[in-house]
Amino acid sequence: MAAELSRNEVDEIALLARLALSDEESERLRGELGAILAHMDALQEVDTEGVAPMTHVVPMHLRLRDDQVEASLPVEEAVGAAPDSKDDYFQVPHIIDSAAGE
Repeated sequence: MAAELSRNEVDEIALLARLALSDEESERLRGELGAILAHMDALQEVDTEGVAPMTHVVPMHLRLRDDQVEASLPVEEAVGAAPDSKDDYFQVPHIIDSAAGE
């Protein structure tokens, strides 16, 4: 993978992430993403033969509890604490234009 992105590639990434970047931000991001990709290229060259896959550097053991049926918060109390609700549902401000996903 190339470590340097074109301006068009950065603009496409910004579009997919729904970011509006200025020319200055786009150029800065181009350099930062290039550095990240260069680091990823370096990691690809590391010999990991015989190394067991892991999710954490130190072993982690989950302490799980037994499932127990417990009474939950009543709907009226949960929804009643919300700033806005309708028909037992939380009501939130509209933030995404439906035409944007088309």
